Amino acid sequence: MLVLRKFARDTSGMVGLVIVLTAVVVAVLAPRLAPHPLDAYESHPLRRLQAPSDASPFGTDNLGRDVLSRVILGTRAALSIALLVVAGAMLIGVPLGLVAGYYRGWMPEVIMRVTDVFLAVPQLILALALAQLLGPSLRNAMLALTLTYWPFFTRIVFAETRRIRVSVFVEALEGLNAGAGRVMFAHILPNAAPPIIVRATIGMGFTILSAAVLGFLGMGATPPDPEWGLAIAESRQYLPEAWWFATFPGLAIFLVVFGFNLLGDGLRDVVDPRLRRSR
Repeated sequence: MLVLRKFARDTSGMVGLVIVLTAVVVAVLAPRLAPHPLDAYESHPLRRLQAPSDASPFGTDNLGRDVLSRVILGTRAALSIALLVVAGAMLIGVPLGLVAGYYRGWMPEVIMRVTDVFLAVPQLILALALAQLLGPSLRNAMLALTLTYWPFFTRIVFAETRRIRVSVFVEALEGLNAGAGRVMFAHILPNAAPPIIVRATIGMGFTILSAAVLGFLGMGATPPDPEWGLAIAESRQYLPEAWWFATFPGLAIFLVVFGFNLLGDGLRDVVDPRLRRSR
């Protein structure tokens, strides 16, 4: 309850929470909230590139599809991609970080040196290379993002595990002959959870942005998927006349990523005072 009260006093964190919760509601209810869900996929040449109006508040795209409906449906796609990528990265990175931080010897060294190699290259650049190698598809883009994001969790969990490893309660558990797996996953991991949660929250926003970049470059979602990055890529040749075509998907990306960043910063201030922002 103390943590919740502290977070409630963080204005920017609460703003981020509202934005994220709104995006989640939109994603869950997307087929019902979209005014023309079928028009988000079907072409209507006679209605192409119509400006915003009462019938289509966000206008229509180059194929006559309702932009508002595609933005709403794209919210579900964006959050699904972010959730799956971050969850996959955690499944890889967290156990590796626990093992590297708990044990001594050559195995932790190998894990952390491989992690350092991945971290030495900007994630987006590495993801672009992997996506290009695997081929353009949403599944391959998600796989590329997952394979390049796990080192961030490994590094965080490694540092937390090394810090908790020397605690008295860990020594007591080892003195009682508790198994290494039990110590790592039942006792160390819960104490290392706060920075993991913060990293996962911020990672959701970064993953949405990265997936949009891959879609924009033709290495992510493919037509007719209602994906924000792909929509911006399709709008390039119609700018600036059909400004609405790119503006509203771009605003959706900005708002959701901004919301996750604010939420992550707010959580960081509450659960990890060592990293508290200066005000």
